[in-house]
Amino acid sequence: MAYAVRRKLLEFQASTSNKTCAGKQARAASPRMPKQRPKYLNLLQIRLPVPGVISIMHRVSGAALFLLIPVLLCVLQTSLESQQGFASLKSAFTNPLAKLVLIGVLWAFFHHFCAGIRYLFLDLDIGTDLAAARASSWAVVVVSIALTLACGVLIW
Repeated sequence: MAYAVRRKLLEFQASTSNKTCAGKQARAASPRMPKQRPKYLNLLQIRLPVPGVISIMHRVSGAALFLLIPVLLCVLQTSLESQQGFASLKSAFTNPLAKLVLIGVLWAFFHHFCAGIRYLFLDLDIGTDLAAARASSWAVVVVSIALTLACGVLIW
């Protein structure tokens, strides 16, 4: 029985692959598609739409936050161990470079949070139209930068 099923599957694949090849040849010769497709994509020349950039930034910010978990837990542990540890961290965060790093971590968190809410709505099939997807992408950028600036003012 398994042999008969396998033979039928191979016959079906052979019949569909012949149709596909003939279809591709017919399409390539059609007047609607006169030029050949490129053999490779130059990724440096492709301009992603805003939702694509937001998607990549969501993944990058998530990876950065994941990799920073040990550092952030160490900072939390040091600040909670003693008053001297808290005072040393407080004096370390008076450095402008440390404040900029902290603001960058806050931006990664806020961006990841806002984009995550956007993706929850997209999973519920809310805002999947092109205009709504672009608007929600810009909303993620604006809200995450606004929240970062608000917290940055409090930090600085």
